[in-house]
This record gives sequence, structure tokens and C-alpha cells, in this order.
Amino acid sequence: MKDRNVLMIPGPIEFTPEVLRAMGMATTSHVAPEFVEVFGRALERLREVFLCPGGQPFVIAGSGTLAMDLAAANLVEPGDGALVVNTGYFSDRFAAILERYGAEVAHVRAPAVGDVPPLEEVEAALKARPVKLMTVTHVDTSTAVATDVRALAALGRAHGALVVVDGVCSVAGEELRQEEWGVDVALTASQKAIGVPPGLALVVAGPRAMDAFRGRRTHVGNYYADWTNWLPIMEAYAARKPGYFGTPPVNLIWALDVSLGQIVAEGMDARFARHRKLSAALKAGVEALGMRQVPVRADVAAATLTAPYYPDGVGASMLGYVEEAGVIVAGGLHPEIKFRYFRIGHMGAVAASDILATLGAIEYGLARTGHAFEPGAGLAAAQTALLA
Repeated sequence: MKDRNVLMIPGPIEFTPEVLRAMGMATTSHVAPEFVEVFGRALERLREVFLCPGGQPFVIAGSGTLAMDLAAANLVEPGDGALVVNTGYFSDRFAAILERYGAEVAHVRAPAVGDVPPLEEVEAALKARPVKLMTVTHVDTSTAVATDVRALAALGRAHGALVVVDGVCSVAGEELRQEEWGVDVALTASQKAIGVPPGLALVVAGPRAMDAFRGRRTHVGNYYADWTNWLPIMEAYAARKPGYFGTPPVNLIWALDVSLGQIVAEGMDARFARHRKLSAALKAGVEALGMRQVPVRADVAAATLTAPYYPDGVGASMLGYVEEAGVIVAGGLHPEIKFRYFRIGHMGAVAASDILATLGAIEYGLARTGHAFEPGAGLAAAQTALLA
């Protein structure tokens, strides 16, 4: 009997056997020639995955919050104007980080939970006062809402703002073309669609962001996050030379190189299309079971996770029954609706079989709560979408 359940939360995700083998190999020195080669290749592959051939990658031990901190610490100086395109919990977090470094932060908030701020309101805010930096949460993990990064980045650039995209729940799953779309900084964490266990903050900074960093008038207010310390290390490994500021998480970087190799081999267009198809199938199944979703419209729904509301009369106890059926999903996170919905992650190495297993477990959970529905309706809708 299998001794573990399928993990279908918005991170950590399921990892491929090859990635897990890299994690379990004997740890090398961080200056060993074979590790220097692997780290250098991983940096090159990050440019391919972020679709930013002219960008500067940073791979640093930490979480997605550190990746946000890296962007804010190095680009913000006290008194700088910042605009947060706010779609939920993690947009609020980015604002708090920016304020910690002295930014004067304004928000353009979505009109309701599950929606996105109108573009015209974002443009009005950019016109209202000088804005050095605008942050966009590509996919807010609390709501499963996806923003139109391409349109927002064009607005930010048109008004002279650096565009920073929190891609923690999007990079390598949701379509993001950093260089083509004019995104100055994109960031993520290893445990999401990148497909590596938690522990790596991943940032790619474009030329405008690096120019802004080099033109600072004040020192970076965070020692560990300061690109002054990390840039020589990234440049050294890219040149296949050892470098040292802080000891890198060696096994995580071996695993990162393996996963990035798998992503590049799949191809970014194919990967984006796979995530869209699997997402559509899961959402079709959820809808067939009569569950509404947090995103208010299909065009603002993420491809990397789904956030259904519980049916009337059903609550969080359902999640225990879903786990009993072999699948782990996540509870709600957004404080306004936390106990009214749950979240399903479907990114990285996810396959059609995972989607069907998840819907089957949800149907089992609904049945165990006594909810009336047509058994098999969710599975049939998903299968129809997958075969379309």
C-alpha cells in the first residue's frame, strides 16, 4: 500500500524523482569544480525559464519572502514613491516590505476579493505622483487571482516606474515573458512551479533594475539581501569560478539545475499550455460539482491553482475526508474569506492523473460530509476537458 498522499497544495508541490535524487546525493564542497559548473549552468537556465536573456539571476538561500525582500531592499531608498497593485494577502506583504525600507506606498486595490484593480485606476495612480517602483503580484496564492502582467508592465514603463513582479506562484507555470513584457524584476521561490524543495529565493533583475541599484544614493539597509555582496558571487559562478559570501545550499542548487533542465527540455510554450489545460480541466470539474470559485471571472483565474468556495452547508471538515481519500489540499488564507473556501495547487510536475485523483478525492470528501451531488460529475467534466 502506498504510504503517502498526493500533495496538491500551492507549494510545496510534488517533485520529480530526479530532483529528489539530486537532493539526496552526497553534498559536495561549494567550491568543487563540479558544483561550480552546476551553479553556473543553473544561472544560465534561469534566464531561459524567466525568458530574460539579458537579466541578472540571483540564487540565494531563503524563501519567497526573501525574494521580495531582495527586490525591495536593493531598489528602494527612503522617500521613494511605490505603487502596489493589490490583489490579496501577498500584495499586502509586499507593501509592508517596501515600507520597511522607507518607501511611501500607495495601493490600487481590487474592487472585491477575487478581482483585479482596473487598469485605468492603476494608470491614474501612476500619474498622481512620482512612482519609482510598482509591484504586481502575478498570482496571489491567497485568492488564485492572476493579473495581466503584460498590460500592467506597459503602464509602469510608460510612466517611468520600475516594474517588479512577484511570480512566486506563477514563474514556470503561468505565462511570463520577462524581457519581452518589460518586467524589470521577476522573482519566485523554489518550491512552486520551479519544482525544487523549499529553500531558494530566485530573482532575475533586468538592466533597468541593475542600473537603479548601481545608482543608489544610500547603502542598502539589509546586509544579507544586499546585491553588493551577492552580485560578485553570481558573476563568479556564471564565469565558472568559485565565489564566497555565504555558503550556498549545495544540494538545493544541484536539484535546481536538474529541475531547470527538465523545464527547458519541455519548452516554455509547451509548459504554459500544459498548465492552462490542466487548470481548465480541474476548474471544469469543480464547476460541475456546483462550487463557485474565488476569482470573479475566468479571465482573472490563475493556471497554477484553483480556489473553490465550499458548497452551502459544507465546511473545512471536508478537507480531512479529501486527505482520507489520498489527496492533500490547502485551506483558505485570505482573512476576509478564510473559512469559506479552500485551495488546490496544480503546478510543476503535475499531470492529468493528479487532476483526476484530486477531483475524485473531492467528490469523496463531499459525499462524506453528506452533501448531495451527482457522483462522477466532476470527474466526467474534467475528463471531457482533458480530451477536448
